[in-house]
Amino acid sequence: MTVSVCMIVKNEEKILARCLEGLKTIADEIIVADTGSSDDTKKVAARYTDKIYDFEWTGDFSDARNFVFSKASGDYIYSADADEVLDPENIRRFEILKNCLIPEVEIVTMVYVNPKDINMAYNDLRERRPKLFKRLRTFTWIDPIHETVRLDPVVFDSDVEILHCPEENHSSRDFKAFLRVLNEKGDMSDRLWSMYAKELFFNGSKEDFLKAEPFFSKRINGNDSFSSLEAMCVVLRTALETGEYGDIRGFAEEFDKFTVKPAEIDHILGKIFENLGDAERSEHYYNEAVRDEYFIRADYKTK
Repeated sequence: MTVSVCMIVKNEEKILARCLEGLKTIADEIIVADTGSSDDTKKVAARYTDKIYDFEWTGDFSDARNFVFSKASGDYIYSADADEVLDPENIRRFEILKNCLIPEVEIVTMVYVNPKDINMAYNDLRERRPKLFKRLRTFTWIDPIHETVRLDPVVFDSDVEILHCPEENHSSRDFKAFLRVLNEKGDMSDRLWSMYAKELFFNGSKEDFLKAEPFFSKRINGNDSFSSLEAMCVVLRTALETGEYGDIRGFAEEFDKFTVKPAEIDHILGKIFENLGDAERSEHYYNEAVRDEYFIRADYKTK
């Protein structure tokens, strides 16, 4: 089994060597696409590989990933970022993986370990991410009758842990990217909407919420669908930031009818009614926040 390490980089001279020192031991080739560095990023990369390409930035990370993947020749492609680190123990685990992985596996997930001191748009400090991909996929027919082609990939959850070690928070860059996509296309995938909402709650300023609110308000459809509730969280938090509550009592009455009630909305309602001097309603929603969070977490853990 051979592994092509594929990266897109820009102005990463300070941290790129730290990343590549670990990867060089497991990589059969390292491919770097530079999207417009003005520092010595490419000089650092040249110490580890001669496969360095210039990619004209399009504003779309997927375009850059697809380009660098197209240059790979290994059996599997490992997608890496410059702010990731493989320590000696996880290099060892990766080497074992290379020697033992059966060819039927098409995607390998690894544990992404996020920093405690920099809030990112993730649910947990540790989460599974697909990181290793079979370069060429063979389609296989399955089922003895009513046969069909297997469309779901064969996924293996490895024990490799990747340390995410960013030097700074990238939220300001991400907020600009979200707004650019929405202004150009008017919509984006549900996954990106969720990422946008999470980053706002982790790191968003009042200005960030004000810019996002018009887009999220269009996703509210009057029911307790996930996308609608998610949008309500952002719109209500914007109201809290501005102090412009509108018909907040009417909103609360409609919200109380929902089956699924995110604790985030309960908590914001509690704070708004506290600001309005309505102690009874404020206490009610603060208590609801604790109850709803408990049930949501219990349901998640059960699944």
